[in-house]
Amino acid sequence: MLLPGYHIVAVAATVVSVTLVVSQDMIDPVEQLGVDVGVMVGHVVKHNLPGCHLVLVTTSYSSLVTSTLLSMGMEAGMVVEAGWVLSQDQLAQDHLLQGLWGDTRTTCRALILDLTASNSTELFLRFTVLSGLRLRSQTVVVAIGGKTGVKEVLLHHSLRNTIHAIYLAVPDFTLYSLPSHGNARLGRDLPQEDQIQNMFGHELRIVAVPYFPYMDFERNSNNLGNMVKPKDSLDVRIIETFADKLNFTYKIHAEPNRSFGEDRKGNFTGMIGQLQREETDFSTIVAPTPGRLKVVEYLRGYPSDPLTVTSLKPALLPPHLALLRPFEGNLWFALLASVVAWGVFMWLMQRAWWWVAGGRSVRFNTALLFGWGALLEQPPSNPSVNDSGRLLVGWWLVFCLIIDTGFRSSLVSHLTVQGTTKPLDGFEDILERNSWKWAIEPWLYKGATLEYFSKHTSPIVKQIYSGMEVLVADEALKKVLDGGFSLIDHKNYIEVVVASWYTDTHGDTSFYISNKGISVIAAFGWGFRQGAPFLSRFLQLMSRLEDAGLINYWTKEVINRRVKQNRAASTLNLNAAKQDTKEDDSSEVVLGMHHLQGAFYLLILGCSVASLNLLREIFAHIRSSP
Repeated sequence: MLLPGYHIVAVAATVVSVTLVVSQDMIDPVEQLGVDVGVMVGHVVKHNLPGCHLVLVTTSYSSLVTSTLLSMGMEAGMVVEAGWVLSQDQLAQDHLLQGLWGDTRTTCRALILDLTASNSTELFLRFTVLSGLRLRSQTVVVAIGGKTGVKEVLLHHSLRNTIHAIYLAVPDFTLYSLPSHGNARLGRDLPQEDQIQNMFGHELRIVAVPYFPYMDFERNSNNLGNMVKPKDSLDVRIIETFADKLNFTYKIHAEPNRSFGEDRKGNFTGMIGQLQREETDFSTIVAPTPGRLKVVEYLRGYPSDPLTVTSLKPALLPPHLALLRPFEGNLWFALLASVVAWGVFMWLMQRAWWWVAGGRSVRFNTALLFGWGALLEQPPSNPSVNDSGRLLVGWWLVFCLIIDTGFRSSLVSHLTVQGTTKPLDGFEDILERNSWKWAIEPWLYKGATLEYFSKHTSPIVKQIYSGMEVLVADEALKKVLDGGFSLIDHKNYIEVVVASWYTDTHGDTSFYISNKGISVIAAFGWGFRQGAPFLSRFLQLMSRLEDAGLINYWTKEVINRRVKQNRAASTLNLNAAKQDTKEDDSSEVVLGMHHLQGAFYLLILGCSVASLNLLREIFAHIRSSP
């Protein structure tokens, strides 16, 4: 039962770092002590771990160790009777465990297992499993008991993540530890560093999914256990840096179904599933989701790779409309209306003067044609018959000067730099095109990306999701070349594919990758099995790499190197440049028939209109003749 009246504060023992995986022949006696074990543990706790959260587990309050620790005046935190806890129902156990390890402000935790009052360690080990000790690798564990329980305790699976652990054997007070780190000692000085500094060649198992530039590998010919040979990529460089710094080895295994992890009612598939079942130590690039974070630990590594839209390059606008492009449509309509309105106003003013003063009048078509001619910089003779008319003509000429100057400069720029159609830079642009189709790669359309599309509340994303096709990159890019099709893929990944296999020696490609990315995931990083003792050290090293700018530098470097390798190994002509030859917008342009064909079309149109008007005049003359 729980001893009332105590506040959780301190814990005890000289501690020794523990390797991640141990065997039964690794446990040896370190030193024999001729002192009272309770007094020794009490002094070590009092002087070395002040302020720690203590959990003392015993089967009897009257045991020598328990009574000695409490009689020394320690602010011993929680005293737990293991048998009583395990005999309670689930609700009572949950209530006890809520306060067992302290709150979020607790920075130091320790567990003392007093095995001296019991002939069996089973109750204690069941308690360590129930209490979730494996999830708290930083907790210091001190066990005091007989020699027969050494291996059973130190090799128990509930301590597989514990960094600091020690076993004091009585009655001869022999200190047992896991000596693989070679630093077992006894005294007042306890290790002050909770993070792992040296893993002494321990082998970590890593699961991975290929996703360049973050992770890439080639499969071994024997395919034993899905082991792979890593290739130069961002995660491989980071892992090699960590291995060199922390002195560990590793083996990388491919996820058989190339699955990051999908939720199946709390049980995950893919890489997340392997971490959930603790079949592997950590994974390479994976995205965090609320469901995944419940079953694995997560280490943020680098910014996420946004989704982009890959389509054909924007085509040149029709050249026969080049003369109309300097002005927008509403401006052309405004100019046409202004010519007519000015002509009408001019005619009315001159007509009003004629009514008052008599003399020469101005015909309506004369006023209208003068306005049109002035706009074309070829006005006929001034039709005004008074000063107000001449004033109106003067302001019209100023207006025409401004319009003509603007049109001329805009026409030169449009003929020099050819305009193109609007590029597809987002989901909205795709939906604006008629009869347009799009696709995504099958390996990508899983996990977090699938969850983004299937659960998003935006009508635009829902419409994209409902019309989504699933195609591999090569097949989808062939459809893109045929037109009316787009590929949705991650930016860094598809840029490598296009630059490697669909770009010619001059750097020209038929594809356009949108500049506006769609952020589906907050960040990319690594997943870890729960309670992994090396996570905090990995987090520290990852932060140092990011602060030094190495992650961003390595990302660009592995991309550039891979593109050079791919282009050197290919003919560069198999897939590149299927589109028709297009003019280089950035080169010097000499105007030709292709650019000014619109002027000739206008000439033909004018001649046609004049011919039709001639026929109308002839017909009218014939009918009016006697």
